[in-house]
Amino acid sequence: MNNRQNDILKRITEQKEATVSELAKNFGVSEVTVRKDLNYLEENGLIRREHGYARININDDIRLRLANNYDIKQKIAKRAAEFVDEDEFVLIESGSCCALLAMELAKTKPSVTIVTNSAFIADFVHKEPVNVILLGGDYQNTAQVTVGPLMTKNLQNFNVQKAFVGIDGYKDGLFTGNDYMRSQAVLDFTRQANKTFVLSDSSKFGTCSRFNHLRNSDVAVLITDEGVPEKERSEFEAVGVQVEIVK
Repeated sequence: MNNRQNDILKRITEQKEATVSELAKNFGVSEVTVRKDLNYLEENGLIRREHGYARININDDIRLRLANNYDIKQKIAKRAAEFVDEDEFVLIESGSCCALLAMELAKTKPSVTIVTNSAFIADFVHKEPVNVILLGGDYQNTAQVTVGPLMTKNLQNFNVQKAFVGIDGYKDGLFTGNDYMRSQAVLDFTRQANKTFVLSDSSKFGTCSRFNHLRNSDVAVLITDEGVPEKERSEFEAVGVQVEIVK
């Protein structure tokens, strides 16, 4: 995604919708150029186009979250992909940063095998030449993930080096989530991997969601952006977490 496309996405996210003519005027380019940019954003599932308008995917919770802070999340995903080797099996849990990581691997390291409980991720990368193993289990329609005892049992067939997970919050040494079953799935993922990577933009830090995911000491690497407060950075350093900051 180029800078103009990213700025267009930000504008649509803020306003919920925008016309082609409005965007062309605001960004000083032709309507033909704007239409090409919107086609790119639509092909990547970030917007919808209706009756001359470009609209954010307000009816799709995952894609709406994906569009928020997209440029930062894309940088986080690219940095995370650098930790993955060719031909490696990796566990990727649900979440917007995790979805972008899956796409980055699908495009740049198609020999990787992605093991995930996210039907959204499986669909997100389905046009790319990458192998995806989708874990069965109880299906949560809104989050588009599988959870529960059957998912855990399927997951136990895999022993891998790296698991990549998302979060909904972090406070006082604990990563947290909004859903109990998904928080349990995060724990299950970490048990099957030698190293756990947390991917999150800095907006999640200093907030506390309903259920505990992990202690900060359970995580090997945190990949985030410059907005993480110094207090939290010090907490991670104190327990030996490798903090990767993207800019």
